[in-house]
Amino acid sequence: MHNTKEQDLLNIGIERFIIPAEDVAHVQPDNSLEHALLVLVKSGYTAIPVLTTSYELCGLISKAQILDEILGIERMEPERLSQFLVRDMMTEDVASVVTTSTLERVMTVSINYPFVCVVNENGAFDGIITRSKLLAHLNGYLHEQRRLSNLDSNRDD
Repeated sequence: MHNTKEQDLLNIGIERFIIPAEDVAHVQPDNSLEHALLVLVKSGYTAIPVLTTSYELCGLISKAQILDEILGIERMEPERLSQFLVRDMMTEDVASVVTTSTLERVMTVSINYPFVCVVNENGAFDGIITRSKLLAHLNGYLHEQRRLSNLDSNRDD
């Protein structure tokens, strides 16, 4: 069973962790794989969301998916990049939560993903929460708990 402080930590809202949609690198389903690869390389990310023009979440596209498509038996075939659209290669199985989710839910979903997409009740993409941001928050919380525990121990002396 969690103690009260842990419950408080796990039940906080996720708003403070969201990187807003306008700050998230993304592509659209009708973009070419060439465009998607350029966005991925320039952004430095390994995967990015695929959004409609009205910011509905469709899926994810990754460097690995694109590179897998252009690797031939004997050489890379970059000319294939212009032959396919993002919609042809994207993954529709996306780690996501709704804006009203708790930190506990986001942490659970993020275990196997570098980021979790956040959508509102209408399905519109609000942004992402990165696993690194969650870990930084948890690290800060644990350090603060240790500091408070040390203060309590010093008072007892």
